Amino acid sequence: MADYDLYYWPVPFRGQFIRAILAFAGKSWTEHSSDEIGELMQAPACDQPIAFMGPPLLIDTRSGFALAEMPAIALYLGETLGSIPDTPEMRARTTKLVNDANDVIDELTLDGGRAMWTTEKWDEFRPRLERWMTIWEDTGRRAGLTADAGFILGTPEAGVADIVTSILWSTMAAKFPAIAELLAETAPCTAGLSARLQALPSLKALSSRSLENYGDAYCGGEIEKSMRVAIK
Repeated sequence: MADYDLYYWPVPFRGQFIRAILAFAGKSWTEHSSDEIGELMQAPACDQPIAFMGPPLLIDTRSGFALAEMPAIALYLGETLGSIPDTPEMRARTTKLVNDANDVIDELTLDGGRAMWTTEKWDEFRPRLERWMTIWEDTGRRAGLTADAGFILGTPEAGVADIVTSILWSTMAAKFPAIAELLAETAPCTAGLSARLQALPSLKALSSRSLENYGDAYCGGEIEKSMRVAIK
């Protein structure tokens, strides 16, 4: 039996953060189908493993503990798998970066596709995305991060904050070359950290499996179609 059950759509997006934390820790998980996810989402709250609106949903198969919402799951895994620093300050900074990452992908997909991208909208948004990149870059620089070495919070080893950083920017950059160029120009230290972590065997293997399973997909649906037209 796998260590965890993961319910998330067959695209990277929010689910990739959870997959990467599990892969980095050497944990196994079972992915459930879109039909299973849909059925679970429509079930009465009292019949769900935990009352939730949408995936990701993670269940620890050993204890039966269930949790939804990407930041909550990422932080729970960090705590239980030993990849969050043990001081209140560092835990708070990790929490901040995980929530920032969630905010970035919300903004990048116009709140989950409530509207569609146009070239004009993208041109207006680009400075804001650059601002997000500088937030990561400044956070890392203050902790001693360089383009070639170090971690986002200055820890001796990679933790949840680093994994989330790497997945956020490397996945986005891999799917949208214009964003890759912008990241390299605006946040070279963040780009370097993202690339170093993606070269680790566990995360490199995850990336290969994801490419095989999901192709070039990022978040899916009409919103991704509009992104590919607008982001140049």
